[in-house]
Amino acid sequence: MSFLTSISSPPQINSLFCSPIFSLYRFHSPSFYSLYHRKQSYGSGRIIRELGFLGDFRGKGRVTSGSMGKQKGGFFWVSSPCSSGGSCSCSSSKGDEFESEEDEEEVDDEEEGARSFCVLPDRWDVLGLGQAMVDFSGMVDDEFLERLGLEKGTRKVVNHEERGRVLQAMDGCSYKAAAGGSLSNSLVALARLGYKPIGGPALNVAMAGSVGSDPLGGFYRAKLHRANVNFLSEPIKDGTTGTVIVLTTPDAQRTMLAYQGTSSTINYDACLAGRVSKTNIFVVEGYLFELPDTIKTIIRACEEARRSGALIAVTASDVSCIERHYDDYWEIVGNYADILFANSDEARALCHFSSKESPISATRYLSHFVPLVSVTDGPKGSYIGVKGEAVYIPPSPCVPVDTCGAGDAYASGVLYGILRGVSDLKGMGTLAARIAATVVGQQGTRLRVQDAVDLAESFAFNLKGSSSSVSSDVGSDHISSL
Repeated sequence: MSFLTSISSPPQINSLFCSPIFSLYRFHSPSFYSLYHRKQSYGSGRIIRELGFLGDFRGKGRVTSGSMGKQKGGFFWVSSPCSSGGSCSCSSSKGDEFESEEDEEEVDDEEEGARSFCVLPDRWDVLGLGQAMVDFSGMVDDEFLERLGLEKGTRKVVNHEERGRVLQAMDGCSYKAAAGGSLSNSLVALARLGYKPIGGPALNVAMAGSVGSDPLGGFYRAKLHRANVNFLSEPIKDGTTGTVIVLTTPDAQRTMLAYQGTSSTINYDACLAGRVSKTNIFVVEGYLFELPDTIKTIIRACEEARRSGALIAVTASDVSCIERHYDDYWEIVGNYADILFANSDEARALCHFSSKESPISATRYLSHFVPLVSVTDGPKGSYIGVKGEAVYIPPSPCVPVDTCGAGDAYASGVLYGILRGVSDLKGMGTLAARIAATVVGQQGTRLRVQDAVDLAESFAFNLKGSSSSVSSDVGSDHISSL
């Protein structure tokens, strides 16, 4: 009896893992394929959140709650330590939520904060391990960057003095605070796409990482809970939550300054191991390689995911990070990754290719080592690589407003397609491109609620009429040639 036919599980999970995309490659533990049943409970309420704080956050390592504006209570569900399948305490958070302008979200009756159930699911559809950072994003001009000596379009790790200097220069400017980080952008978009049972059961999405016990840590956890992404890690006592300042110029280029905080170490323990063992797709954020000794945690988590039969996805995240931690990246990508997300520059960096090499070549090269490779190339489109071939995905038209978060949004589309059992690479990539274009056409990094619902409904409708498969993609004229 073949491995795939020996799996005894409902059709939803079979459609995911019997997909021709992954039947081309090895799988691990059959125990992974048990489908959990879950009940959704829906609440109501309309929440409009705004945050305009940190006016006095000049060079300080901590922010007091008094400087963060008016506190606002809210009801959300919280996991207790080491509870991966049992009950948790639901509490009314009076000190952890603050008003924010997070992507100008307007939450309606059927969205965020609605699934406030007190029992965690038996399994997670997706669990991400990544940096938990609060984003401060604002629009600036080129002169602002020049005045501070910042190179446009780059990402730089800064200390708290440098962060304070930039925030002081931004004093009086309009900017937003959000529960940010590349991985959380993808997870929130995925949770919104899969919030309703459109084309399959509603998705359970979670994140593990490191936040401090400071007000920013509470803000981060509360915002993810509002977005139906359960943040599983407990806050580090007396830790300072990391932040990223995102400066976007009129040409839609963003410059990022990352402050990792004192809570930047992620330890592997029994709690994390238990959660990784109960996930279907485990996503590792490449920015984690910047953190001291985190490679040990990543390896142990990937080994647990492999033993449990989970698919392992890795985000490349940043060129400079790849260059500084090249061997660590390949330790994970070469030995554990089933899915790899990168942009064209990151893909070339992973291949040690020069800038003259095409993203097609990089995609094809990487797909010899990783079963499914996703490479975005900005307004030129994107590629999905399988077994040395690359399917070209045309860009989805949009008027660019802010490119920050485009790659994160694209990754959510690929993950959503896999979880919905899609076997058509072109269709999966087209959905991912549409999601990315939607985010690029707005201010802010998060896919908005109604946009996510519309995209999911459109995708489900198109999926019903699709009969193509990976084999037809691999044999089509969309496969790029040398």
